Amino acid sequence: MIHDIVLRWVVTGLFALTAVEYGAAVITKPRPWTSAVNHALHFVMAVAMVVMAWPWSAKLPTTGPAVFFLLAAVTFVAMAIFAVGTTSRRELYAYHGVMMLATAWMYVVMDGHLMPARSSAQPEMSMPGMDMSAMNMPATNESPVWYSAIGWVGAVGFALAAVFWTYRYVVDRRRKVTPRRSLGDLGQAMMAAGMAIFFLTTLFRI
Repeated sequence: MIHDIVLRWVVTGLFALTAVEYGAAVITKPRPWTSAVNHALHFVMAVAMVVMAWPWSAKLPTTGPAVFFLLAAVTFVAMAIFAVGTTSRRELYAYHGVMMLATAWMYVVMDGHLMPARSSAQPEMSMPGMDMSAMNMPATNESPVWYSAIGWVGAVGFALAAVFWTYRYVVDRRRKVTPRRSLGDLGQAMMAAGMAIFFLTTLFRI
């Protein structure tokens, strides 16, 4: 969960704009089924990430969404292997699969039962009347190395992806390619930036 209210609104804005873009793409134009599935899954993901940015999302179920986005990742991998014919499209759909897998991971992290290592690493909340000298004691529970490694890989990887998609958007604008493609690149940049922030929340309290 994002604690800083300004950053929370920034992430909400990034994913909300992306949800509008992908929702409009699904509704306004007929397209190959692979593109329709692509846009629909990204729309659902963007909405899910908007919800996840707010504290009340902690009260919502996590197992179902985690399974859904895991299946979405498998769907993108299957389409990359069987349904698209060019190398660039395969790479793009593989990237989409990673994005869905990252969303599933976010839901796993939210659930203390699915991710006991995460919950055990959280400090106990102090209650009124307790000995506050315990606050000076060194922490005995730390996140496992593999958990922190996943957080850093996700944060750095999606930050680099955001830079890449932003660069493509700028290049597309200069080349005056179709507006829908340039908007698609901008949407991918916003989603990657939002995911980078979410992965940082698994490493730091922000």
